[in-house]
Amino acid sequence: MIVIDVKCGKGHVFEGWFKDNASFEEQVEAGALACPECGNTNTSRALMAPRLGGMRKGKDEVAPNAAMSPQDPTLNDYVEALYELKKHVEENSDYVGDKFPDEARKIHYGEEEPRSIHGEATPEEAEELIEEGVDFQRIPWPKPDA
Repeated sequence: MIVIDVKCGKGHVFEGWFKDNASFEEQVEAGALACPECGNTNTSRALMAPRLGGMRKGKDEVAPNAAMSPQDPTLNDYVEALYELKKHVEENSDYVGDKFPDEARKIHYGEEEPRSIHGEATPEEAEELIEEGVDFQRIPWPKPDA
């Protein structure tokens, strides 16, 4: 089972439990998901943080600093969540490439209309944005062969 945050056409976000991603997609396409708040069936995946779990030593004990193998389902879930996050960001924001720091500043200082953007910044550029109080998030994109 996986947990997915679902967003209805009116902007309400709710949690759903699904067998897998395919099951979620099938239910969305069939209009089978309804918002518990307003009943709206125009639903999609909401932006959500990846759920990170630890390795299990025993039945209920988590091993501290345990390394995950590529076959570990927790690692696979994490990578899958990153791909979903990347897809959502790419579909819902403008790609500005290496101009990200400049564009983020223009938006922050009101020189441009606020909008969602994504792109690249060096670690130094990111630190400068943080020092200036520019609101942004670093996202660890998965590599194509991950």
